[in-house]
Formats: sequence, structure tokens, C-alpha cells
Amino acid sequence: MSINLMEYLPIIVPLVLLQLILMVTALLHLIKNDRLDQNNKIIWALVIIFVNLIGPILYLIFGRKED
Repeated sequence: MSINLMEYLPIIVPLVLLQLILMVTALLHLIKNDRLDQNNKIIWALVIIFVNLIGPILYLIFGRKED
């Protein structure tokens, strides 16, 4: 029973790209956000990086403070 990676590439590539785009967008916003103190920025950065697809979405919904 051999798994052919080429069969799953059309599914894997868009998910990886989505993850990277969300992560970069959230990290850039976090860096530019002056309303959060340094401790909160560190915590949010860890959530964004280590909670994969859900971390950046959580930050973009709950973590950023509206201007």
C-alpha cells in the first residue's frame, strides 16, 4: 500500500500557501500594532506561529485592536 504524494499535491499546496499567507499577514500586523504591549506581542507571536492555521485567524479576529 503505497501513498502517492503526487495525488495529494493539489490539496496540500493551496493549504500550505494559505497558511503562509495568513501567518505573514498576522505577523506583519502584529509587528506594526502599537496598541499591544511587548508581553502580549510575544504571546500572540507564539500563537500565530505554533497554532498553525487557526493561530493567525484567532489573532486577526480577537488579538488586533481596532484603530
